[in-house]
Parts: sequence; structure tokens; C-alpha cells
Amino acid sequence: MIQPTHSSRRILLPARVWFVYLSLGAALVLNLIPFGRLPGIPDWLALTLVFWCIHQPLKVGMGAGFFFGLLIDVANGSVMGQHALAYVLLAFAAGGLSRRILWFPVAQQALHVLPLLLGAQLVMLLIRLAVGAEFPGVLYFLSSFIAVLLWHPLNYVLLLPQYQAVEHDENRPI
Repeated sequence: MIQPTHSSRRILLPARVWFVYLSLGAALVLNLIPFGRLPGIPDWLALTLVFWCIHQPLKVGMGAGFFFGLLIDVANGSVMGQHALAYVLLAFAAGGLSRRILWFPVAQQALHVLPLLLGAQLVMLLIRLAVGAEFPGVLYFLSSFIAVLLWHPLNYVLLLPQYQAVEHDENRPI
């Protein structure tokens, strides 16, 4: 019998909807912390949205991306719809690729998530440039690479409530 070389063999409990949206709300709050123009600060909401669109595509999708994108647009005072469009496209791509991405170990999942996050950033950048903003420089894309480095810890933290055993049985390994 071939043993898996990655991940746990434990069966996950279903994700609770309240926890999913609580984590998205916490990511929204993290996005609203004023860091100024420091390069490399990840888009916490995009990262959490991608995570839940991959792990729970039936509970989180393009509607959540649009809603949270509009909230970020209003809170930041940016071009209306810039984050909403980027997050909708991000949720669509992540939901469409979710079954493929989940076959890979967490480190390789991060490599699949990187182009998704870069694509969302590119959409936001193109909208900003279309309305006359200046190019922020190549360090603008650093936040996607930092977010990918945080994929493994985020995976652990957001899946932790699903690992709790309903009942503990000494004779069952899962």
C-alpha cells in the first residue's frame, strides 16, 4: 500500500460557515490597519479569500469576493470596484482550480496560489493605471510573494478547528 508523503491522513470535520466568515472579517480588519506605503504587506483578505475558495468552494465564492472587495474599496477610498473586480476574478479562478490544487502538498499549493494573487494584483494595477495613477514600482508585487510564504501557516490556522475530534476512540487512528 502506498502511503501519502504529505499532509495528514485525518478526516476533516466540515467547516462552519460562521468560522469561514469570521476569518474573512478578521482578514478585512487586518487589511484596514494603516501600514502606509510599506512594500510587502500581504493582502490578507485576498489570501484568506483564496484559501476558502479552494477549501470550501460551495460556501465562499464570487459573491463573497464582490462583497468584501466593495468593502475594501469603500474603506480605502480607492477606485470603486477595483478590489471587487479583482476579488471576483480571484474567487472564480480559485474555485475553478480548487480540486486540482487540493491534490498537491501545501508547499506546492502555494506555488499554484502565487499566479492567482499576482493576477489579482495585476487587475488592480491596470485599473489604477487606467484612471491615471502612477506605476508604484515592482515592489508592489512583493506582497504576493510574502503572502505565498504565509500560505502554510494560514493553512494550519484556518484548518485547525476542523481537526477537532467529535469523539475520541483509542481504537481508531483517525
